[in-house]
Amino acid sequence: MTPSRRRLALLAAAATVALTGAAAGPAQAEPPPDAPEQLDNGDFSAGVSPWFSYGTGTLGVTDGRLCTTVPGGLANPWDAGIGQDGVPLVAGAEYTLGFDVSATPGTAVKAVLQLGSAPYTTYASVDATATGTPARVQKTFTVSDENPAAQLIFQVGGSAAEQTVCLDNVSLRGGNPPEPYVPDTGPRVRVNQVGYLPGGPKHATLVTDATETLPWQLRAASGDVVASGDTTPRGVDAASGQNVHTIDFSAYRAPTAGLTLTADGETSHPFDVSGALYDRLRSDAVQFFYAQRSGITIDGDLLGEEYARPAGHVGVAPNQGDTEVPCQPGVCDYTLDVRGGWYDAGDHGKYVVNGGIATYQLLSTFERTKTAATADGGAALGDNTLRVPERGNGVPDILDEARWELEFLLRMQVPAGKPLAGMAHHKIHDRQWTGLPLQPQDDPQPRELHPPSTAATLNLAAVAAQCARLFAPYDAAFAGRCLTAAKTAYAAAEANPDRYASPTDSTGGGAYDDTDVTDEFYWAAAELYLTTGAAAYLADVTASPHHTGDVFDARGFGWQGVAALGRLDLATVPSGLPAAERSRIRASVTAAADAHLAEIGRQAYGLPLPGDAGSYFWGGNSNVVNNAVVLATAFDLTGDTTYRDGAVQAMDYILGRNALNISYVTGWGEHAAENQHSRIFAHQLDPDLPKPPVGSLAGGPNAALQDPFAAQLLAGCKPMFCYVDDINSYATNEVAINWNSALTWIASFLADQGDAGAVPPASCAVTYTTHGSWPGGFTTQVTVRNTGTAAVDGWRLRFAFTVDQKVGHAWSAKVTQSGATVTATDQSWNARIKPGGSVTFGFNGSTGSGANPTPSLFTLNGRPCTS
Repeated sequence: MTPSRRRLALLAAAATVALTGAAAGPAQAEPPPDAPEQLDNGDFSAGVSPWFSYGTGTLGVTDGRLCTTVPGGLANPWDAGIGQDGVPLVAGAEYTLGFDVSATPGTAVKAVLQLGSAPYTTYASVDATATGTPARVQKTFTVSDENPAAQLIFQVGGSAAEQTVCLDNVSLRGGNPPEPYVPDTGPRVRVNQVGYLPGGPKHATLVTDATETLPWQLRAASGDVVASGDTTPRGVDAASGQNVHTIDFSAYRAPTAGLTLTADGETSHPFDVSGALYDRLRSDAVQFFYAQRSGITIDGDLLGEEYARPAGHVGVAPNQGDTEVPCQPGVCDYTLDVRGGWYDAGDHGKYVVNGGIATYQLLSTFERTKTAATADGGAALGDNTLRVPERGNGVPDILDEARWELEFLLRMQVPAGKPLAGMAHHKIHDRQWTGLPLQPQDDPQPRELHPPSTAATLNLAAVAAQCARLFAPYDAAFAGRCLTAAKTAYAAAEANPDRYASPTDSTGGGAYDDTDVTDEFYWAAAELYLTTGAAAYLADVTASPHHTGDVFDARGFGWQGVAALGRLDLATVPSGLPAAERSRIRASVTAAADAHLAEIGRQAYGLPLPGDAGSYFWGGNSNVVNNAVVLATAFDLTGDTTYRDGAVQAMDYILGRNALNISYVTGWGEHAAENQHSRIFAHQLDPDLPKPPVGSLAGGPNAALQDPFAAQLLAGCKPMFCYVDDINSYATNEVAINWNSALTWIASFLADQGDAGAVPPASCAVTYTTHGSWPGGFTTQVTVRNTGTAAVDGWRLRFAFTVDQKVGHAWSAKVTQSGATVTATDQSWNARIKPGGSVTFGFNGSTGSGANPTPSLFTLNGRPCTS
């Protein structure tokens, strides 16, 4: 999610350069006076953006000029440069390139219009000799090749002496005015291109000029009409600017492949009605994380041969490695081994605050299986279920994937004995921005640790605490490491509550700045309380203003606002909270879900996000999904299917029911995104490289248009149209780990819903009473009552512990444990439970250092009980 830009993939060093003038070439005919300007911010009145540099010092504006320092001794002119991406060129058109340039003490400068990736084809170039006196350079030329997103680079390397180079009044005029961009939106009937669950809601959107109802028909692949009805006019949708109607065909429930909807002379993309729609998406969404792994060879047998690659950033040339990374100058006097983890987004940076929420959501996807009635105890997320190299090790595969990032996050902690010990470094990435495409193993840039921050430290505390309780049944030593790191980090954050990441620290990687960390404190305290049960952490939870505040924004939650994460876990994870307090917390989740349902009803495209431009922002698709997570959690808490229906409708938008008629998930749907911004998956720039792996979520429409390519192409767009499936648009079309973590959570939820039928009433009730506890142990009695109308002949009760509890001696039942899951089965003499009857069994258990709350989900013969 970092604002990465296309850069030359060249070895670079540092230097200072200023561009201001040089001798002009031969006189040529110039474009007419009204010829369009093709560069943005050429007078630098708006600061540095969107200009970038590599191999130089930091860019800055001095006396209205763009200036930087260029080190001496660089071997080649192209070893340092200043540039701008997204420059449109029209074949056969005439252009005039002009600029003012100066350099002290003086150097040669070459301006090159080129292809921004290998083989870096040159379209035109201008040579200049820059001195301490600014001079104007200008040249007119004809471009032979078409390129809607060329690159202008001022090559400023190659001088023996260090230079200060400055540029001003940079202009490229000419070419034809760009043709208005009109996206191909396909048929005017917009559907979830994957399909619909048989018992779930089934809505589509028709784009039409008609203001009265219109007939619609649902057809099988054979052409037979299987359902029909009339549309509901909705008027003009603010987010898209379209006049639309809604088609509701929810009454059709038969599992069918290859269906289409026809209305107003248009026929939709085909789709299915099936209870198995999302089974594969669960694993596809997770495989994105393996594809983003740093420090490990990627196995083509797991993802496909096109994705195989050597380990990146392990110190093998040209990498300078992540095994011994120094800090930025003046930050620390040590190096850290910060191998592993996931590359954050389209760049090669690794960021603790984004890794935190992404890891949380993978861990939460697993933790939900302990408390959600539809999750089948996590069978679909267990060992040997996902495409990860650690499969077969006895640990649930999704925990294996999360551990790859957890190990990295632990390595980012400041060592004992050092200043700020226990805090976490905010991020680690390249010293300078690199170009597209660039495979991780080919990255030549030095890597640097950036200063510790309170936000990063609390992210580490939160997910390490979550790690401690979830890994305890599988790897006690690792769980212990996590808990120690979590407690240490939380104490360090309390001692340093206002160390904020700098908003200007964005060279070579995103800043990820955040000056309000009260939400991080709340989240971390909540996770530590849920894991340990300690009163001190509970006191911090209840003292936080977020504990009784509204933490669920209408526009969703993300890495910068994480109070919702703490609230969701306090609502779902078993704990010692008083019943009334737990009920209040759960009510806040359902209240937020009610608000999202109301928004779905207001939005003609049925998404749980307001329709104003401010709701369409960088990575907004993940916020849509996170609001669906709130809806899904409300369903898990209540069993009310209206919440499940809301979560399903939110995914309709993601998978094609939107103004652009595009699925934002690669490989899912008839017309899906496939050119997301990424250095690794850069097929659009290099056919030898793969597209993003199936299951990759694009950031989505962004009305702010924060990259030059989108800004030029989509100027004036209605919010839902502010997206383009092009690798150059990092502000609308990047991938990111925290977007795919949201997709992972909701995909797993949807896959668990089967045909999304009615929720049957419970026919059993369980009373779980701990009669005594002591340091390291407890005694519990469980009573199972048959509240149904038929006798139970043979019973199997299942529940899951929260942390590291273990069952010991049991009586009146055969009790076994696998991981955190406990299964109790009948004895021959108590196998039958008559209607209204009950059986009771008990056991002694042991506890480690964690909490020992009453489990919240009990299933009898696979059916959930009340408790």
